[in-house]
Amino acid sequence: MKKNQAVDIYGKPYNRTLMVIVLLIGTFCTVLNQTLLATAFPTLMKDFDISASTVQWLTTGFLLVNGIMIPISAWLINTFSSRHLYLTSMFIFLIGTITCFIAPNFPTLLAGRLIQATGVGISMPLLQNIMLSIFPPEKRGSAMGMAGIVIGLAPALGPTLSGWIIDHYSWRDLFGMVIPIVVLVLVLALFLMKSVIQLTHPKIDALSALLSTIGFGSLLYGFSSVGDKGWTSKEVIIFLLVGVIFIAIFSWRQLHVENPFLELRVFKSKIFTIAAILAGVTNMAMIGAEMVLPLYIQNIRGESAFHSGLMLLPGALIMGLMMPITGSIFDKFGARKLAISGMLILTSATLPFAFLTSKTSVLVIIVLYAIRMFGISMVMMPVTTSGMNALDNRLISHGTAVNNTFRQVASSIGTAILISVLTNVTKGNLPEKALLKSQPLLYRDRAIDATLSGYHAAFFVAVIFGFIGWLITFSLAKKEVFHHGGEK
Repeated sequence: MKKNQAVDIYGKPYNRTLMVIVLLIGTFCTVLNQTLLATAFPTLMKDFDISASTVQWLTTGFLLVNGIMIPISAWLINTFSSRHLYLTSMFIFLIGTITCFIAPNFPTLLAGRLIQATGVGISMPLLQNIMLSIFPPEKRGSAMGMAGIVIGLAPALGPTLSGWIIDHYSWRDLFGMVIPIVVLVLVLALFLMKSVIQLTHPKIDALSALLSTIGFGSLLYGFSSVGDKGWTSKEVIIFLLVGVIFIAIFSWRQLHVENPFLELRVFKSKIFTIAAILAGVTNMAMIGAEMVLPLYIQNIRGESAFHSGLMLLPGALIMGLMMPITGSIFDKFGARKLAISGMLILTSATLPFAFLTSKTSVLVIIVLYAIRMFGISMVMMPVTTSGMNALDNRLISHGTAVNNTFRQVASSIGTAILISVLTNVTKGNLPEKALLKSQPLLYRDRAIDATLSGYHAAFFVAVIFGFIGWLITFSLAKKEVFHHGGEK
């Protein structure tokens, strides 16, 4: 056997490169689905005769189930072989995709989306765990950079791809095009996927699973409802309260049972804690602006959904290209300098968006957005990898689950804050209705100004998120710390 030959948990050699390719293609398909329906909503509303708040459940429900599955993933990864788990998650995703493709009505389509989300909630943490397990700490930056291409690029490509398909084909083709790729991945995975994560067979703590599901489900639902219902809505307040209470009970239980469902002691590592917080804040700055900018492009500039997606595409491609490069730089120099520079670039490139006008050049928007994504690529995966390197190998699955859950919740909070700021500031600046009858043209101009002031306020909040993140980067360790005691 060759000296550097990769072996699975049974000591059998396997081809690491081919396995990673299969993993990346499969996970790309599953993560792409998070945003694939973004531009299809108007078509689906017409086809199924449903309202905007109903169709929104295709995204809200997907993210909810995904968010509920991620904390459970740590237990699954330690209980079932990574080979069987990956095949199962991709098969579940395939069933969900076929259900969506043939859906005769909206409830069937929604059921298909929830089945898809179950598969994604397992496959995404599994990809990160496998990448961290099969590469030594000093090569993890490059490995996580490859994973970052999938996790960062796929959701960013979704809106552009779906806009083009909706313009030229049927919404069913959004699911139809994915089916053959997933079938191919399943066939290849049967031969190339191996069990590479050591199993610890923890006992299932059913009460913890229930507390986690209710807690994170309620919290994510509460935040995702803010955009529609506002912060003062009884429903929003109740769900947020239930979420906080159940997560508090869940956390207390994890720290007091012998075999925790999710090992929260990962937060004992200062390096991991700072990395998790920073990844969360970066996500808030990224996701929120990604939600607000297409609204500006479509509502103020009057561009189609496809064109708004197209304007954001260069930024997505730059982020995808940079992920492996920043991963290699991280392997050589660590996360601190990368993160400080990246957050500064992200914050600086977000600031001009707070001064957008209805005449701002399209080229300026494309370039600034691309610079933002360049900054994010310098922070996201290097910081995550730095936090993971500080953990013992047996805690990696828990660290990944905690990190992804943290990121999901941060995205929901960031989106809720930005959308509510956008809505409230716009409403507060709208002209009197009486003006519409007496001077309709003046009313229109002032209404556009009011909407613009909403976008300005939302982007200012995104700048604040970025600035907070930049301050946190200075807390990162000056030298990379590996759990095994090594330093870079």
